[in-house]
This record gives sequence, C-alpha cells and structure tokens, in this order.
Amino acid sequence: MPTIVVDVMPKAELLDPQGKAVSGAFSRLGVSEFTDVRIGKRFELTVAGEVTDEVLAEAKRVADEILSNSVIEDVVGVEVVE
Repeated sequence: MPTIVVDVMPKAELLDPQGKAVSGAFSRLGVSEFTDVRIGKRFELTVAGEVTDEVLAEAKRVADEILSNSVIEDVVGVEVVE
C-alpha cells in the first residue's frame, strides 16, 4: 500500500525549545559537527488504493488544516513513498 509522508516543522522565526535542548546536549557530549537542531513532526498516511491527484490534494488539505498549527508550524513536505 502506498504511503503519503507529511513533514511539519516549527516556523523558522520561532524558538524551538526541543531543538535547543538537543543542541545543548550535543555540545555537552562533544558533538561539534552540527550548529543547530530543529525538531518537527512526520506523519505517514497509508492509502487504500492508488494515489491520485485528488488523494494527494486531500493529503495536502489535511496537512494544512489538521496535522499542523499554521500559527506556529509550516508543512514543509508532502510526498508519496511506495
């Protein structure tokens, strides 16, 4: 069955406390290769049947209206993975 993956991230201009906490842990553990961490959400929507343009459009609508909070988050990706 095909799956539609939706990725949601905090808006770039907003503070990401979880990301800051992980970044601080990296620093304490001596991990210096990464300068910043931002933490988002990934949703996997399993599709019964074929992924048509209509199904993909519905996934995008659901991502914008239900899976993300448009005040503080952006939907950064909606893609089909087989």
